[in-house]
Amino acid sequence: MSANLLAKDYKSDVKPIWCPRCGDFGFLSALYKTFEELQIKPHETVVVSGIGCAGRTPAFIKTYGFHGAHGRLLPIAMGIKLANPALKVIGVTGDGDAFAIGMGHFPHAIRRNVDMLYVVLDNSVYGLTKGQSSPTTPIDHKTATNPFGLDETPLDPVAIAIAAGAGFVARIFAGNMKEMRQILPRAFEYKGFAFIHALSPCSTFYDTFDLYQKHTRSLPDDYRPDNRIKALEYGSSKEPIYTGIFINERRATMDEKYDALLASVERNDGIRELAIKWGQ
Repeated sequence: MSANLLAKDYKSDVKPIWCPRCGDFGFLSALYKTFEELQIKPHETVVVSGIGCAGRTPAFIKTYGFHGAHGRLLPIAMGIKLANPALKVIGVTGDGDAFAIGMGHFPHAIRRNVDMLYVVLDNSVYGLTKGQSSPTTPIDHKTATNPFGLDETPLDPVAIAIAAGAGFVARIFAGNMKEMRQILPRAFEYKGFAFIHALSPCSTFYDTFDLYQKHTRSLPDDYRPDNRIKALEYGSSKEPIYTGIFINERRATMDEKYDALLASVERNDGIRELAIKWGQ
C-alpha cells in the first residue's frame, strides 16, 4: 500500500452481499472514508463482529478481522485490546446480537472502559434470519414472529449507555453521510470505550429510510456533551430522533487503572493504603 492510503485501499477483495439499499452500505462507506482521513494503519487495526448481517463487516475491510460467536463480540474485542494495547479495536454488530444474547456484556464493557470503538448497526429486526422481532423493534410493529404486532417495549440503546456511565455515546443515521463523517473520527480518537448507535434500515424486512429521513434531527449547535441529564433527555426523544454526540467525557481506561494498580503494588503499599486509595 502507498504512504497515503485512500478509502479504496481499505476495501478487501470480498464484495459486500447485503441487500440493495441496506443501511450497512452507508456505514461501511463512511468507515472507509474515516480510515482514509485518519490514515488508519491496517496492520494495527482489528475489526471484530458478532452474528447477523453486520457480522460480515470484517470480511469487507483490509485489516485484521475476527468473526465471533453469537453475542460474544465484546469479550473477544476486549481480550484483543488488553492482550495488545497497541492495536486499534473496532466492534461492529447488529441490534439482535448486541442487545439480546450479547446484552449482558454491554454494561460491563462500559464500566471497565476498555479503549475500543463499539458500533451497533440497528435495523430493529433480525434481518439475516428473515425479519423476526429484535430487542429494538417498536411496539405494535408486525414481524415474522409477531404477525399481529409486538407487545413488548423496545430497548433504548443510547439511554442505556448514558445511564451506565459510558464516556462517549453517539447516534448516527446511515443515510446521513456528512454527519457520519463528522462523528466517526471523533469516536476513533476517543480514549476509552466509545459507543455508537447506528440507525441502519433493513430494506427487505423493515425499510425505515423514509421514516428516519423525516424524523431524525442533529443535536442543537449549542448542545454540550457533558450533562447526562440533558443527554438522556435528547437521547431518549422519539420525536424528533436526535443524532450526534450525546456524551464525550474523559475517563481512566482499564489499562490505565491497571498500570496504576501495578505501580502501587510495586511501591509495596499495604492493604490499608490500597483500600484508602481505591476507596476514593
